[in-house]
Amino acid sequence: MFDQLPTAYIFFAAAAVLFVLPKGTARSAWMLITPILAAWHIWSLGLGNFAPYTFMGLELEAMRVDKLSRVFILVFCLASFLGNMFSWHLRDTTQQVAALAYAGSAIGAALAGDLLTLFFYWEGTALASVFLIWARGTQGAFATGMRYLIIQIGSGVVLIAGVALFYQETGVIEFDRMTLGSLGTWLIFLSFGIKCAFPLMHNWLQDSYPAATITGTVVLSAFTTKLAVYALARGFAGTEILIYIGVVMTLFPIFFAEIENDLRRVLAYSLNNQLGFMVVGVGIGTEMALNGTASHAFAHILYKALLFMSVGAVMFRTGTSKASELGGLYRTMPLTAVFCLIGAASISAFPFFSGFVTKSLTLSAVAKEHYQYVWLALVFASAGVLSHSGIKIPFFTFFAHDSGKRPAEAPRHMLIAMGITSFLCIFIGVFPNTLYALLPYEVAYENYTFDHVLGQMQLLCFALLAFAVLYRIGQHPPEIRAINLDSDVTYRKWAPSVLGLLVMFTAIFWMKFIGLVRGKIERMIGFLHHSHGPDGARAASWPSGAMVLNIALLLGFALIVIYVS
Repeated sequence: MFDQLPTAYIFFAAAAVLFVLPKGTARSAWMLITPILAAWHIWSLGLGNFAPYTFMGLELEAMRVDKLSRVFILVFCLASFLGNMFSWHLRDTTQQVAALAYAGSAIGAALAGDLLTLFFYWEGTALASVFLIWARGTQGAFATGMRYLIIQIGSGVVLIAGVALFYQETGVIEFDRMTLGSLGTWLIFLSFGIKCAFPLMHNWLQDSYPAATITGTVVLSAFTTKLAVYALARGFAGTEILIYIGVVMTLFPIFFAEIENDLRRVLAYSLNNQLGFMVVGVGIGTEMALNGTASHAFAHILYKALLFMSVGAVMFRTGTSKASELGGLYRTMPLTAVFCLIGAASISAFPFFSGFVTKSLTLSAVAKEHYQYVWLALVFASAGVLSHSGIKIPFFTFFAHDSGKRPAEAPRHMLIAMGITSFLCIFIGVFPNTLYALLPYEVAYENYTFDHVLGQMQLLCFALLAFAVLYRIGQHPPEIRAINLDSDVTYRKWAPSVLGLLVMFTAIFWMKFIGLVRGKIERMIGFLHHSHGPDGARAASWPSGAMVLNIALLLGFALIVIYVS
């Protein structure tokens, strides 16, 4: 029976158990045990289809374990473990339950063998994750959480509409590869795109992640967007439009990240940038490209979590994540600074770090398919990543101008979480075949060739030189307190203003229309009263006796008609 238990239920059961455990070490330890148990469960099952069930006459599949889903499930369990370790100090039941339910929903969605099961878990991720934002306890966090929830639930509404149309068109509900040939598949594609933060649908990410709690942001960075990447890889691999969507995703966040002062927002834009590489891999759709997408998602979850952890640890000690208010913290937070540098090296794809051995698979797949301009755009985006995440995050946090702050080093449990994540980032970079063995397809690729290492080091060194020169001559965007406008201004500021004006003009028009109609009716009533009222000319010329006689004649005529018929 244990092999028929959906892995997601382990997290849900663990969340329920939290309510009976005393706050403190017992709960924190239970939070660590849960993802370990789930990872062991998914690994011991092997590959195959498990936990079938029937719902409303439909044969559904709660667990489909293959190499594509398994690699995502394992990294989801790993991310849950690391996030729970980082949040060991928490005594907030809401955040702890939400973290387990969120991870369980993401894992359940990644294991779904049909679109209906996917929908239920898809909405579960939205409902669970929003509490990690609301737990911040501020009015701004509440408003942000509401916007986040509307968008995420809206994604689910679009998904279920697409599923209904797809089932009507095809008669099947299995979650497998689809083509964009109908309204149903387009709606499903759009739903995945919302969660994946496609261009013009991305602002929920930069809006919500920095608004979450310190530990909640680490958890949020792991699941929602990578679940969307998995869904695209499962359902729309080889869809060419994804190549160009992915290219745009890699490019535009660079410029926003460069001018952003809030370092957690910088990392949110960087996350959007990294998703673009994965989306391009899905669009290419070859075995090498899909391996690149899966491996990059695996590595990205780790090094992005590490960067959010390091900035979160600084925020935990100083109360701010603004670059303009930080600097010089390496003096009192040296271990956090080292871990941040490891995360920066990993996301920048330095040799012997995880990003180097995962991103190169996608770039090689793009080159192999002769998308020259796409390859050039990705190379440019790689240099941009080094600038805004590889340099900006550690430099302005730990090494730039001295802020005068002398906070204590991060708590021990945070250092342990960052240390484990740093070890994994280096281990994958040094021994990539360990990760390659988990990928959906066999990998025959050599990373550490002279040409590859030399080319990457040239790119990185010239990007470092460009940053140094711009910074020295004062042309690098300054770190100042400011509000940077993104496309979300259209629905957060402009749309409400336009709607307010529209409501005002509509109200004015309606009042004028009502006044005009009322005047017409009053004049008509006055005319009728004048002609037919008690004192009217018509009333005077029709005595009461004549009216009674007319009524009697009409009644008699009606009786005759009834009798004859």
